[in-house]
Amino acid sequence: NFEFTGKVSGPTNEMILSARHWIFGILIFLLVGSPAPGASSANVPAIAQAVDSHYNHLRTMQADFVEIYTGAGSERTESGTLWLKKPGKMRWDYRSPREKLFVSDGKQSWFYIPGEQQARKISARQLEDLRSPLAFLLGKSRLEKELKGLSLAADISPATVGDTVLRGVPVGMEDRVTQVVLEITADNRISRILLDGTDGSVTEYRFSNQRENIPVSDRQFHFVPPPGVEIVEGDLAQ
Repeated sequence: NFEFTGKVSGPTNEMILSARHWIFGILIFLLVGSPAPGASSANVPAIAQAVDSHYNHLRTMQADFVEIYTGAGSERTESGTLWLKKPGKMRWDYRSPREKLFVSDGKQSWFYIPGEQQARKISARQLEDLRSPLAFLLGKSRLEKELKGLSLAADISPATVGDTVLRGVPVGMEDRVTQVVLEITADNRISRILLDGTDGSVTEYRFSNQRENIPVSDRQFHFVPPPGVEIVEGDLAQ
């Protein structure tokens, strides 16, 4: 688990829990792409090369997402919209069942729940300290290097007929994630991600209505606190 260090006031448990899943989602979402049709019979290196080619040419992305978390005897389902932009910019707008915001301009990141009197600010470097594969989105990495034991998951049925399912373990996160399952479509898009945590939790992300290389202003990735909201700086600690 991750928590913010330093002195803060007000309710923080929900923000801490959500931040953990935001980070895991960001780490994995930026890793993946998909192969051409018929990938179930293709070899993994060919699939990985298709992934690399697709995401190395990516500049921006917008997608609707659903996040389902199961763990510690509870389940939570949330949804919203995700924006990504090189280099390293991202914005997660949660709309249901409660509004939340995670936004990063590539240097600083902010966590905020509307209506609360504090917003959290951390250095984007902290995400990289978690072995974040953000470099993949920037065209600096390869899928086979970032996911150890990358293989076809023939024993897992895709949610949509015709999709391909892969599995692997993100390098440097073995102490937190036992495996990542990726459902990828025939048109080089991710439709679903499952993260199995070492604590027995499962976090699932479903993506839809994806739009790539669309105009997205840099202002979308900067947080301006509402009047009266205090910015609290802190680090993420394991």
